[in-house]
Amino acid sequence: MPPRSRRKFVVIPLLIISFIVLGWYIFKPKPAAPDYLTATVTRGDIENSVLASGSLQAFRQVSVGAQVSGQVKTLYVKLGDQIKKGQLIAQIDPITQQITLKNNQAAIANLEAQKRVNQANLQLAQAQSARMQVLLKSQAVSKTDADTAQATLKVSEANVAASDAQIQQAQLQVNNAQEVLGYTRITAPMDGTVVAIVTEQGQTVNANQTAPTIIKLAKLDTLTVRAQISEADVVKVKPGQVVYFTILGNPDKRYYAKLRSIEPAPESIAKDTTTTTTTTT
Repeated sequence: MPPRSRRKFVVIPLLIISFIVLGWYIFKPKPAAPDYLTATVTRGDIENSVLASGSLQAFRQVSVGAQVSGQVKTLYVKLGDQIKKGQLIAQIDPITQQITLKNNQAAIANLEAQKRVNQANLQLAQAQSARMQVLLKSQAVSKTDADTAQATLKVSEANVAASDAQIQQAQLQVNNAQEVLGYTRITAPMDGTVVAIVTEQGQTVNANQTAPTIIKLAKLDTLTVRAQISEADVVKVKPGQVVYFTILGNPDKRYYAKLRSIEPAPESIAKDTTTTTTTTT
């Protein structure tokens, strides 16, 4: 092949390749322009959050119990009732306490009757002693008889004093029996809502060992959150700080509040629980 023909054969493919590269460069897809996010510079607060989980509880909740044993004769409330302080909650069968009160009242009546007898004997002893003293001055009786009358007078005085002491003691027993009888009427110690009924009507409670709970009463107008914070975050919180919490039912809504207090001891100490550690060497 002549040299001119060979050069033409080489140049034509090179031109074709050049046109292909040039066409690809011209018609290749152009990358999309970057979309920059912009914002206006403003001054604000940086939030340093301490995360904790806890439970929502009533600000104040009490267990209303019984101080006497017996059958719950009547339960006057039901779950969810709004009750006032002093309102009657339950009535425990008072028959045992009524019998005790009547026995103590009968005992005090008997002691008062005995006191009247002792007072009559005292009056007689006073008159006898006074008469003996007059007769002794005229030597109509012996000194022994006068001394005997005086001793009888002192015994009568002591009997009256003993009757007074016994009546006072019996009165204390009557007062105590009246108070115990009052314990059969269970009343609300505060305004609140019945959140739990522990003892149903007809059940028998035994207050000799532990105070049995009848209902649980809570003030639901104010709630509190009890949360456990990690040891590393305790130093970052203090009472009075503004806090917020969310609930599972509405996680997007924040409920704002203030940190009321920090318990100075862990829950195990607050509940008076103990652990035993054994070491061996």
